[in-house]
Amino acid sequence: MKILSFDIEISDVFDLKPHEDLEKYAPFHISVAATSIQGGEEKIWYSQDEEGNPQLNLSQKDAQKLLEYLEQKQKDGLMVCAWNGLGFDFKWLGHQAKNMPLAAEIALSSYDPMFQFFNIAGFPVGLAKVAEAMNINQSKLMHGSGAPLKWKNGEHQLVMDYVLGDCQMTNKIILAIEKAKRIEWITSRGTKSSKPIPTLIQAKKIIKEPSPDQSWMDTPIPKEKFYSWAINQ
Repeated sequence: MKILSFDIEISDVFDLKPHEDLEKYAPFHISVAATSIQGGEEKIWYSQDEEGNPQLNLSQKDAQKLLEYLEQKQKDGLMVCAWNGLGFDFKWLGHQAKNMPLAAEIALSSYDPMFQFFNIAGFPVGLAKVAEAMNINQSKLMHGSGAPLKWKNGEHQLVMDYVLGDCQMTNKIILAIEKAKRIEWITSRGTKSSKPIPTLIQAKKIIKEPSPDQSWMDTPIPKEKFYSWAINQ
């Protein structure tokens, strides 16, 4: 199955403190998004003003077009993927398009390697830590927290390159997971660890699987936090 990875950047500027819940600053608005088909079409999604310059936010109309594009690609048999897409990207794309039901439908049928990892390990993992451990020959162009301010300051091409780069990295990671039948990451101690993933499965199937063992954690993230918005549409 051919892979299509999807990613968004938000335009909201705020200072996220260590261990602070990102959702505290929601709702979020999308500045730019990207889609990358493995070995095929790559697209940058943003809205323009009358002079052709990138606007601060993706318009409702353009957000809807992106949702419809993803929906069609799923119907065409592509494996639509996003890193933490269930818990973040699809949710806020639906919000931007004012079409949460369609966003939920696409999200539940998508593949989210991060959510699948969470349901095994009990905690989330970042794209960069997995890419490093799995020897992906591509690096993130910046930390995601810096993208909103750079976009607001007019560094549009840099943010476009960054969001597309994350889609490309996701494609490569998914191929690596499928080949190795496991996911590897660099831990907070700087060591490499891994968990078996015999096959990637759709988000809606992961939701139905038993929740991870989080008994050893002081402040575990509830599994429902990632998907409650989608199943309540």
